[in-house]
Amino acid sequence: MNMLLWLPFVAFVFVALLQIYYYLRYFRRLAFFRPPDKAYMAEQPVSVIICARDEADEIEKNLPGVLAQSYRSTHEIVVVNDNSQDDTKFLLEGLYRTYRQLHVVELKQEAMHIPGKKFPLSVGIKSAKHEILLMTDADCIPASEHWIRKMQEAYDAGVEIVLGYGAYKKSKGLLNKFVRFDAFHTALQYLSFALGGKPYMGVGRNLSYRRELFFRQKGFAAHHHLPGGDDDLFVNSCANRLNTRVVIDQDAFTYSTPPRSWSSWLAQKERHNSTGKFYKPSHRWMLGWYMISQCLFYPLFIAALFFFDWRIVVGVFLIKLFVQALVYYRSMKKLGEGDLFIFFPLWDLWMMFYYIMFVSTLWKTPKAQWS
Repeated sequence: MNMLLWLPFVAFVFVALLQIYYYLRYFRRLAFFRPPDKAYMAEQPVSVIICARDEADEIEKNLPGVLAQSYRSTHEIVVVNDNSQDDTKFLLEGLYRTYRQLHVVELKQEAMHIPGKKFPLSVGIKSAKHEILLMTDADCIPASEHWIRKMQEAYDAGVEIVLGYGAYKKSKGLLNKFVRFDAFHTALQYLSFALGGKPYMGVGRNLSYRRELFFRQKGFAAHHHLPGGDDDLFVNSCANRLNTRVVIDQDAFTYSTPPRSWSSWLAQKERHNSTGKFYKPSHRWMLGWYMISQCLFYPLFIAALFFFDWRIVVGVFLIKLFVQALVYYRSMKKLGEGDLFIFFPLWDLWMMFYYIMFVSTLWKTPKAQWS
């Protein structure tokens, strides 16, 4: 056989093995994760930090779920009202009459040259009374009344960062499934890599770290000029295998209001993906090879079918698909996204188009937008 005819098959096998490597080396860690047994669970004082701008409707729906947490130790809920023009102020005043653990910080002027929510978040952290900080968004609601307790339980000696899962609320429609799969796929990566000793990001919908770490890192000074990155770039700059833990417990999830239109979801993803080029080089390589393998897998599969024995090609394809199905099934069940599994071959194909769609974020300058 002409050696040139082997090239598509050899390339396909290489990409398939690379995919299998990621699934067996990293992603299986989430799929088969078991929380460590702890003889004693201490409850430590916690400050929950939430920033809001013109989100009165979301606060009315979600903040009571944060305020009504079943947590016996000292805790506070710090809400930074960042120049809201709606009824946020009056709504918070009404909630304060019922919940005295609520601490409201009013901002009445914009921060110069600090786009996004880094300034209000920094103000909230400086106003916090306690060492352990737990971040979420105004459009998020905890999955249970045990959210604070479950997240803070991960703090052992030397632990400075705790990563949680920020899911999206389920609703009807194709867009909701796309949004939820995207959140799952992102979590599959950052939670699995953290479990594998290579933490590289977290999501501000459900993220905790020590106040002392924030000040030691000089807050967001390293990337204050970027509108995004208050969660992933901060974690990327200071997380390591020793100081980072994950919490994978459905009582410790948060659920956010999903984007209501394709255009808003695409704009959100473009904004979030634009920070990836500022990750550490080792993390960019780690994620880059995974992205490349996703983009090449199906084109090389089709090319190999034309130029090589189709039975061998299909065999390699099915082996990769089996490994992926096992990891997806167990991981989706763990993260409460089990209804998405039936579509997993389509999700895998979709990821090729997804990465191509957002490749431009590697060189685009992110828009200055509060999010």
